[in-house]
Amino acid sequence: MKKIRNKYFKNIIIFLMASITTLTYTFNFTDAKNITDLNNPLKVSVLITFILIIIFYRLYNSYYFKKKDNSYLFNFLALLFAIFMVVGYSYNTVGDASLIFGNVSVFIISFLSLLGHYLLFNVIIHKLFDYITNFKDNDKFKKNKLIKKIFIDHPFISTLLIILVCWLPYIIAFYPGIFSPDPSFQVQQFFGIKTKYNDYTIMLDPRVTMTNHHPVTHTVMLGSLIWLGIKLGSFNLGVFFYSLIQILALASLLSYTIYYMKKLNTPIILRIVALLIYALTPVFPFYAMSVVKDVFFAIFVIFYIIKLYDLIKNIDGTYSFKDMFILIILMLLITLFRNNGIYLILMSFPFLLLIKNKNFFKLFFTLIIPVILYFSFTNVLLPYLKVSPGSIREVLSIPFQQTARYVKYYGNDVTEEEKQVIDKVLEYNTLAKRYKPEIADPVKNKFNKYATKEDLSNYFKVWSQELMRHPNVYIDATIANTYGYFYPDAHNWYIYYEFDERLPKQGFDYHYNSLENLRLVLSYYGEGYPYLPLLGLTVNIGFCTWLCMLIFAYLIKLKRYRYLIFMLPVVSLVLVCIASPVNTYFRYTLGYIFAIPIIIAIFLDIIYNLNNKKEGSKNE
Repeated sequence: MKKIRNKYFKNIIIFLMASITTLTYTFNFTDAKNITDLNNPLKVSVLITFILIIIFYRLYNSYYFKKKDNSYLFNFLALLFAIFMVVGYSYNTVGDASLIFGNVSVFIISFLSLLGHYLLFNVIIHKLFDYITNFKDNDKFKKNKLIKKIFIDHPFISTLLIILVCWLPYIIAFYPGIFSPDPSFQVQQFFGIKTKYNDYTIMLDPRVTMTNHHPVTHTVMLGSLIWLGIKLGSFNLGVFFYSLIQILALASLLSYTIYYMKKLNTPIILRIVALLIYALTPVFPFYAMSVVKDVFFAIFVIFYIIKLYDLIKNIDGTYSFKDMFILIILMLLITLFRNNGIYLILMSFPFLLLIKNKNFFKLFFTLIIPVILYFSFTNVLLPYLKVSPGSIREVLSIPFQQTARYVKYYGNDVTEEEKQVIDKVLEYNTLAKRYKPEIADPVKNKFNKYATKEDLSNYFKVWSQELMRHPNVYIDATIANTYGYFYPDAHNWYIYYEFDERLPKQGFDYHYNSLENLRLVLSYYGEGYPYLPLLGLTVNIGFCTWLCMLIFAYLIKLKRYRYLIFMLPVVSLVLVCIASPVNTYFRYTLGYIFAIPIIIAIFLDIIYNLNNKKEGSKNE
């Protein structure tokens, strides 16, 4: 009788859990003040709601109240994902935390929503871990002659040709290449035209218009190829020279990842999925045609991740001078194509030195040489050439946004003395109007480039005093500017496709061809892709960040601590996104979103090797 009662009690609890999760995904609450007075409380029909309850009931019944390996790490990760969902929803909907703490009823519903997300994520994370760690490859695709020819016999050249053919409509439609504001200004700087970036920094020489706000290496590369095109008779031809090099570089790198998957013995089904993502997901060809610095940076980062894994996997193996040379050049390129690339290197490669290995000194010199070359380039060569450095404002997005939000919502609390201090760094009178929660550029653009160290020191004293008075404002400002990197329902600034007028206005003969209708179709496809069910997740910033966090947690659970190093470049990129001026900006995340297929393949290789060791120990 007691067992029967316990069974009924468990069923009731599981039913309630399933109902809470269902309401989390079907209940419509957007008004923080009148949340209990909604006319249409459900987003979907009652029938669909009932079906979802049954699905979640069956899922929870297979997991909860069963004997299992319950991981506190996974529980915490599930809770963290649930918090991301609740917080992200509130900030994405109303711009603050009022959909969480607006009133008692709002708080109760948000708590139930948090619980509903947590219950689902907890099951998924645990079950996925069990599935992956017990995974056995039964590849039936190897018997297919076409699949074998593409993915086994000629994995690099075959996939390269497929990718290029699928990208061809974009290459034709957006010939010679897609400009956005940043590269347009870079071209102007290269050809001696002053831009807004000259106003943001104290020029070393007014005659030298080029600055290191955008990496000089990329500016010179882009400008030189355009100069060559102009010499041959066409500005557009020069742009296409750059685009063609970038297209081939990105397509080759992606094909190389599939070739590398073959070396790792990744299941062919996953190689097929990777190829389909590379060939058919529009962000790849759109960015292949976009002349922004982030594309080459992403190429180098992905190759660096692969090389890191090779080193970790064979830490005591042969490490030739050829390997050393490749890594030195690769790390140098990473630092030269993004100003924050040096942090990616310093946050990842030094950890290899902590692993006891016979290649310690070679690895040490592999690290120290590109670091010395980078700092020599930025602190010696560029000043010698009178190339002005970027402004310090670029690393102050977070505190500047916090101050701007404080002035906007608590301007009456700011004393006259504090106003004067802030005004010496940021133009105070227009600060509240300039504040935009998800982009810091309007605030930063009025930074006083002549502000002294004393001015900045006084500013941070005021900043800390205001933090103590209204810490919630600082929290709101930071979350509002970053939540999209952790919230899967945020969609902003994915691709570039619009014609940029800046260069033609400066007299450059840059223009698109007459295939406007084709560009329109491809643009609609590119803009709409992130909203496609399931498929859109392949380019979803929040979801891809979650995947990386999940892999990181799984490696910790498996006690494969040294392999965490290959994920550290991703960690550094996420941290850079948090400190960046723009929320949910896709090009900032290229380095790890484009790397997701190879990251998953490497993770599966770690699992496969671990399972082989277990099988070997059992056989012994």
